[in-house]
Amino acid sequence: MKDTLKHRGMRNKLADVLIKKGITDKKVLDAIRSIPRHLFIDSSFEGHAYQDKAFPIGAEQTISQPYTVAFQTELLEVKSGHKILEIGTGSGYQTAVLLKMNAKVYTIERQLLLFKKTKIFFDKMGYRPKKTIFGDGYKGLPEQAPFDGIIVTAGAPEVPKALLSQLSIGGRLVIPVGVDEQIMTLFIRNSEKEFEKKEFGSFRFVPLLADKN
Repeated sequence: MKDTLKHRGMRNKLADVLIKKGITDKKVLDAIRSIPRHLFIDSSFEGHAYQDKAFPIGAEQTISQPYTVAFQTELLEVKSGHKILEIGTGSGYQTAVLLKMNAKVYTIERQLLLFKKTKIFFDKMGYRPKKTIFGDGYKGLPEQAPFDGIIVTAGAPEVPKALLSQLSIGGRLVIPVGVDEQIMTLFIRNSEKEFEKKEFGSFRFVPLLADKN
């Protein structure tokens, strides 16, 4: 599959849809405009790749809706060189958005099939996360902490304490919290002990599973 002018035109239209839905971060929109989302999903869905929809990617996982990806990324306030931990690599689309924004990305996936498939895809596409890890995202990545940002791309019944503890001062954790339906939640670490919490409406994600490896 190639990336054509037509695909680029569709991406520009998708970015316009996201602007109408309230996305304002120019770097996020530039990433959406430049990343070939159709290459991250099954070729049978290619015609729908630039609709604002989620799609199945195997292993009972989905590639998130572009709006959700853009919304979560905007909440992270990514700056060039930021060290970001991603919980749930999935198709790698969110990873690619963060890399495009010049973040140093550490990404964890707990589905072995998906982990292997996405790692090969990254190599082929020239995407270079700092580390692609097969493991339990609930535990975070203590050996690489602290992080400027942590993004969780699966619904968590509660907030894993390990993730909060791995934020740098001023760091941001973006996590959908809830069981059937999730509330998009932002935690900002203001000091060693103090966290500020903000909530941003409901979303639907596949569940974040602990200790299933």
